[in-house]
Amino acid sequence: MWIVKLGGSLAQDPRLVPWLAMLAELGGGRVTVVPGGGRFADAVRASQRHWGFADLPAHNMAVLAMAQTAHLFHALEPRLALAADEAGIRRTLHAGQPALWLPTMLLRDAPDLLTTWEVTSDSLALWLARLLNAERLVLVKACAVAPGSSLAELEAAGVVDARFEAWSQEAPFPIEVVACDALEGVRDALLGETAGSLPLALAAAAALRTRGQRGVRVRRKRAP
Repeated sequence: MWIVKLGGSLAQDPRLVPWLAMLAELGGGRVTVVPGGGRFADAVRASQRHWGFADLPAHNMAVLAMAQTAHLFHALEPRLALAADEAGIRRTLHAGQPALWLPTMLLRDAPDLLTTWEVTSDSLALWLARLLNAERLVLVKACAVAPGSSLAELEAAGVVDARFEAWSQEAPFPIEVVACDALEGVRDALLGETAGSLPLALAAAAALRTRGQRGVRVRRKRAP
């Protein structure tokens, strides 16, 4: 099963609709889509700056921002079935449908490791991938993704959040970070036309793996 996180910034991008359609068509029984918070989460940040309230309510508001994006995605592509928790996701996939995560299970009554702005929908997608024992995690970004970048480099550039690289180190599944213009590559991988590997790894990324360094592409260490 794949986790595909679509960045919230795609919510204003015309390329969103083809992504949703492709995942709906090919993801039945095997793909769970994680929505980003996008402008809804930006509104939470602005409100917190204005009023100065704590990170716990800001976290809950940001989770609801992701939920709003999930409803937007569902409105645009009803074939993606909303599912709010692990059991619901598994039922949806077992029924042969693609799942769209409505992440209300992340609402919190007390602070924990997730209730900080250092954790965004990127790390929450990683959290869900671990929970569900996913085969692969793909983060789809509206911004450019430099070829061959390590996760540490992407974190420094603000492409992924401040916790993602550290939390990914022991993920027992491959992780890809791709730009949204990589739709055809992801499509081909879902169809099995690339022998299970996305055709997005350029020579620099392959070289990083060969030298044993941590790259964007593969994490196959022990489970956390």
